[in-house]
Amino acid sequence: MIRPVRAAAFAAAAFLLTLALDGSPLLASPDEAAAPTARFLDHGEAFAEAGDLALDTAGADTASDTPALGHAESLAEQDRRSLADLIVDQAGTTTLSAEQHCLASTVYFEARGEPIEGQLAVAEVVLNRTRSGRYPATICAVVRQPAQFSYVRRGVIPRADQECEEWRRAVAIARIAAERQTRLLPENVLWYHANYVSPGWGRRLARTTRIGLHIFYS
Repeated sequence: MIRPVRAAAFAAAAFLLTLALDGSPLLASPDEAAAPTARFLDHGEAFAEAGDLALDTAGADTASDTPALGHAESLAEQDRRSLADLIVDQAGTTTLSAEQHCLASTVYFEARGEPIEGQLAVAEVVLNRTRSGRYPATICAVVRQPAQFSYVRRGVIPRADQECEEWRRAVAIARIAAERQTRLLPENVLWYHANYVSPGWGRRLARTTRIGLHIFYS
């Protein structure tokens, strides 16, 4: 009875020695355990940075093997068509009021080269300011504040080319934003700047998203 027991013991010892030489621990403490190569949070942060809330897709690789990402892109495209349809329905050369004219002018001069979502976001920042209690309560007063919007000089809003398609689109976006027909940004987003500048105040604020060339903050 002793010999079989000893043989089994020797076999077990040999097995343990093999594992030790192979470098595979039988039991690792939390401190000794190897860090995982990826965490769920890593994937979440990577997705948010790459897509910036699914609003900034410039330069992104549209091909993906991940069904969820494809679905998100599909939903974003549906939203874009919806905004595009609203713009087609409401485009025009004439604004409904002086306030709407100031808003359309801001969209035109600040963002007419941006995607339509970026143009709507600029309009929403102006409107968010009027409701924030931190800025004037009217659109024109917000826009004319010194050193706030680069296209305004000494409180004077320049005249847009009201015969061009960009102005017609800006008028539509001003209407859509003012009537809240659709929204992109939270109410606390009050600032933005172009991505090719780096103002000091940007480091003190929370980045919300990037759309086209503009980065938005709350």
